[in-house]
Amino acid sequence: MELRSSRRGVLAGAAATALAVVLPAGGRAFAQGTDDEGIAGQLRALEQAHSARLGVFACDTVTGRTVLHRADELFPMCSTFKTIAVAAILRDLDRDGEFLAKCIRYSEKDVTESGYAPITGLPENLVGGMTVADLCAAAIDHSDNTAANLLLRELGGPGAVTRFCRSIGDEVTRLDRWEPDLNSAEPGRVTDTSSPRAIGRTYARLALGGALEPWDRERLTRWLLANTTSGGRFRAGLPEGWTTADKTGTGAFGTTNVVGVTWPPGRGSIVMAVLSTKFDATAPADELLVADAAALLAVALA
Repeated sequence: MELRSSRRGVLAGAAATALAVVLPAGGRAFAQGTDDEGIAGQLRALEQAHSARLGVFACDTVTGRTVLHRADELFPMCSTFKTIAVAAILRDLDRDGEFLAKCIRYSEKDVTESGYAPITGLPENLVGGMTVADLCAAAIDHSDNTAANLLLRELGGPGAVTRFCRSIGDEVTRLDRWEPDLNSAEPGRVTDTSSPRAIGRTYARLALGGALEPWDRERLTRWLLANTTSGGRFRAGLPEGWTTADKTGTGAFGTTNVVGVTWPPGRGSIVMAVLSTKFDATAPADELLVADAAALLAVALA
């Protein structure tokens, strides 16, 4: 326990300076209605065309240029929390791969109640269980809800994600419920939410900064690179040849999110968080909105 506390303190100190990676000194900010009215107007037009509320935080880590649109408003987080839960597993529970190798057994009830189990619901996994590492991969790469709930159980519940965020300097992001309830996404709800700026910076701390040990950061980034659920979102909107490590989130009220890091060919990384929601509880996910926003950000920043 003493070793864990010491390690957490060192990492928290490193994470406190990680914003220098995300927002270098002297960088130019493209904020809605101020420095670049063009991109602001285009993002507002996207909102109107899709009858949605759109939140954007994007930052070129080389130049510090940023695009902000409703960057500090709260949005339903949905499955974008899964990356943070996995990061908490890596930092706080694993030691030299020992915890990742632990086999977790679960029941068919766990699968049924989670609402979405493309990997944990496979017969062979139901019978034999899955390692923590495989659950981490399932949660990020396939957005498997049962896997996420099992990881939250190991962490001690949804509040562990909130505590992890606070420990790395994110005072906004919070998780309060389990899958699938956290996806209810009612307008005005403050539980299970984040802002584009807060969650974008948190992903940057995890994938680019010092919030995790280098080997854990590399492992987490590999899982984000292998994500299979973003084909119609960032990966549809960003130019060909860009490499993207991201995580999606989807919920009621048309909530459609992606957060991650992307690397244009031959240059440094760009952090992007695009969160969106609508006003009709039955509205479907709007991947085109997110893809179009990503395309605008690529032009503005690269």
